[in-house]
Amino acid sequence: MDYSQRINRWIEQNQTTIISFLQDLIRVPSVTGEEGPIQQFIAGQLQEMGLEVDVFEPSLDTLRKHPAFVEVSRGFEGRPNVVGILKGTGGGKSLLFNGHVDVIPAGATESWQHGSWSGDIAEGRLYGRGASDMKSGLAAMTMAVKAILESGIRLKGDIILEYTVDEELSGNGTLACVIKGYQADGGICCETSSMRVQPGSIGRIWFEIKVQGMAAGIQRRWEGVNAIEKGYLVTQAVADFERIRVKRLSHPLYPDILGAIPCMVGVFESGSYHSAFPDSCLLKGSMATVPGEDSSAVKAEFVEFIREKVAGDPWLKEHPPEVIFTGYFAEPSEIPVDSAIVRTLNRNFIKVMGKEPVITGREGAADIRFMNKYGNTPTVIFGPGLTEQMHANNEWVNIEDLIQSTKILAHTILEWCQAD
Repeated sequence: MDYSQRINRWIEQNQTTIISFLQDLIRVPSVTGEEGPIQQFIAGQLQEMGLEVDVFEPSLDTLRKHPAFVEVSRGFEGRPNVVGILKGTGGGKSLLFNGHVDVIPAGATESWQHGSWSGDIAEGRLYGRGASDMKSGLAAMTMAVKAILESGIRLKGDIILEYTVDEELSGNGTLACVIKGYQADGGICCETSSMRVQPGSIGRIWFEIKVQGMAAGIQRRWEGVNAIEKGYLVTQAVADFERIRVKRLSHPLYPDILGAIPCMVGVFESGSYHSAFPDSCLLKGSMATVPGEDSSAVKAEFVEFIREKVAGDPWLKEHPPEVIFTGYFAEPSEIPVDSAIVRTLNRNFIKVMGKEPVITGREGAADIRFMNKYGNTPTVIFGPGLTEQMHANNEWVNIEDLIQSTKILAHTILEWCQAD
């Protein structure tokens, strides 16, 4: 029996183990800021597999010195990164896997047909917060390495498994791994990709816009300037900015450019009382950028566009909206579609699935931006989680995708790192 057959046989015979591991991950709640317990669980699993394990808390002081740092409201005490290392015998290429353990809050209980931390299985789907984003990716990369080990295969190249914190708010967990020096000849980020091979990801820019009105008593409201009305004009200007960008931009990884680069206001805050005149308004929103765009230039264009667009209103011309870029920020990123790691992943997708993979860009930001730009590790995105299930209520993942992606990753490891 050759090594490929050994891998397939192990995965087929251990599907219950793979599924149970994902259920275990889901049953440990790990909302951003509360990643400690799941990291303890993962570290224990990696130790049982015989890997070297590095558990470390990112340092805010160190992170703040890096140009890619995103400011956060709390530190990382009790919220460590976990890195597992499988040393090869030498002579093979190294491979880095990256994934985040944090998830967004579960939301309202009534929104879940199955419990948010249940790991329930129904009709071929496994349910729970993080099932797609992205604990299924963590399970696939972990179990792929386990399949290699328990199939008795020794590798020439090293494997690095990164389980990072704070991805949903900043990406600082992965940045801390880069700063610590973790890098490899190639990387796979097991984010949600709907089983597509994704050599690129969009960027994301959060913004706030302060709109000032003029106070007045409700009985003399015509003497004031209603901030809700002015805020609505600014909201329309933001929508106009999106329309212009959709017409102008194109990228080969994003044939559906409309879906790739949303620019919208998601929060509209104004007023303080039912019968009080609203004299200020705060808009909160985000926009996306595609690989190749300069984020600073896009920000400057946005500010100027909003200012000019609303200048037809006499009040807003004299009292222009204040645009602030705050909160989450991510650069777009990509590697060439003919990169060695992409070609290797493609070959093994075909080997397992019997068909060509769909190659696209991810319509969401991803931590590959750190590995590609600062970590000297060309990284592609591939995972079993469905992009459309990312942050969804009643979140789920296809169990078949979990099993098949584990096979694809294991075969990719075998080809990339080479058996000794």
